[in-house]
Amino acid sequence: MTPALSIVIVTYNSAGDIGRCLDALTRTPPAGPHEIVVVDNASPDGTAAGVRRRWPGIRVIEAGANVGFARANNLGIRQTSGRLILLLNPDTAAAPGAVDALVAALDARPEAAAAGPRLLDALGRPELSFGSMIGPFAELRQKLLVRGSQRGVPLIRRYVDRLTGVPREVDWVSGACLLVRRADAEAAGLLDERFFMYAEDVDFCAAMRARGRRILYVPVGNVLHARGRSAASTPGETEAAYRRSQVAFYDKHHPRWAPLLRAYLRVRGRLPDGP
Repeated sequence: MTPALSIVIVTYNSAGDIGRCLDALTRTPPAGPHEIVVVDNASPDGTAAGVRRRWPGIRVIEAGANVGFARANNLGIRQTSGRLILLLNPDTAAAPGAVDALVAALDARPEAAAAGPRLLDALGRPELSFGSMIGPFAELRQKLLVRGSQRGVPLIRRYVDRLTGVPREVDWVSGACLLVRRADAEAAGLLDERFFMYAEDVDFCAAMRARGRRILYVPVGNVLHARGRSAASTPGETEAAYRRSQVAFYDKHHPRWAPLLRAYLRVRGRLPDGP
C-alpha cells in the first residue's frame, strides 16, 4: 500500500535519543498508511546500526558523511513517496494521536503548505517553535522570548504560554516537527542545502510562502522536544555551523544587513571560517 505519510528523521550521534522517538511512533503509530525513514549522517556512535537492530522494519539511509540537516532531509524526501512529509527530529517524542491531529489540521486547510504542532521541552513547558520571518529585530525578539522562557522569567513564561496556546498563521514553524505537503515541498525546491544546520526551516517556509501558500501553527496534540545530545557533543562545531547558516540566511534574505552581521560577529570573535 502506498503510504500517505512519509516520516523522515535525520540523525547524527542520536543513539541516546532515537529510541524514545521511534518507540513513540511504533507503539501508537499514525492511523493511516505511513513509512518511517531514518537518514543517518555517518554517526560515529552507531546510531544507524542500533536502529537496524531494534527496528528492522524501519528503513535506514546512510548519507555516507555528515552532509548536514537540509541535505539529509532532502535525501529522505527523495526516497519516500507519501503525499505528506513529516520532518521530525530524533530528540522528539510524539504523544499518542499527535501526528494524526497534525495531519487532520493540515488537510482541513488546503491553502496551507505546512504545519507545526506545539512542542514541549523536557520540563513539559511549551516552546516558542514558530515566529516571524528572521530579521535583525525579529531574531532579537525571538531570542529574548526563548531565553526568558527557558530561565523561567514569570512574565515571559506566561506570555509564551498564551502565544503557544492559540492556532495561527505564521511565517515559519520549527523543523523539529514540520508537516508539509510533498507537492509544496517539491515546488519550493526542497530544503536549501547551503544551510548545513539551523535556519533551513525558516528559509523552507519562506520559499513556500513566496508561492502564496500558508504556514500554520496548530497546537493540537503535544510533541516532546528534549533537545538531544548531537549538538552538545560538538559545541564548537555546532556554534560554527549556526553562524555559517545565519550569515548565509542574511546573504540570501537580507543582503543589506549581511555586512553588519559579519562585522558584529568578527568583533565578538564568532565569525566562522569558510563559506
